[in-house]
Amino acid sequence: MAVQKIISPEAFEKPLWEQGFTRIMGLDEVGRGCLAGPVVAAGVILDPDTIPDGIFDSKQVSLKKRLQLSEQIKAHATYWTIQVCSPAEIDEYNILWASLRAMDRCASATGAQPDYLLVDGNRYLPVLLPHQCVVKGDSRCVSIAAASILAKVYRDELMTALHTSYPEFGWDRNVGYPTREHYDALACHGITPLHRRSFKLRTSLEYPDKDRSNGLS
Repeated sequence: MAVQKIISPEAFEKPLWEQGFTRIMGLDEVGRGCLAGPVVAAGVILDPDTIPDGIFDSKQVSLKKRLQLSEQIKAHATYWTIQVCSPAEIDEYNILWASLRAMDRCASATGAQPDYLLVDGNRYLPVLLPHQCVVKGDSRCVSIAAASILAKVYRDELMTALHTSYPEFGWDRNVGYPTREHYDALACHGITPLHRRSFKLRTSLEYPDKDRSNGLS
């Protein structure tokens, strides 16, 4: 039987709670490496008395468990929010800016009012709030792991829903990530309004006459 991986709040959250911080928000994003769709960030403020069991890096949790944890986190967290940066914003600025901006939107969302931020990765947010970056935070920090679960569940469900508009791209399977199926569909059908033009969509150069970016038909 596989041993279930768990994260304890002992390393990051507990010392901050002991210092008097009461609204510690974990932040993470998903979708940076996708060819299509938004980058999605989530922010979660956990209640120290009602942290669901089994929270871990969303990429290492089964789909069934991820869906269960997503609902439990939403039900028991002190606060949670999900924010996005669109493909247009990614193209106008860059994917790093969009990732940080989506997380910044979580921190400044109505009702959030965090007093400390735990941010996945090594890039500090342009905010005045005290915060700490945690490399590989989604497997080390329970608040960040909780955010990673909400962000991934939301984005995967969004791309699966968008699959009905563009079934040829297989977004119900690849959720916008670069796969052979996705590249082959680009070669055959061209780009859509949901593709990131600033990314290396090699087929957009090879097939310049196939551009469906002006509509959802």
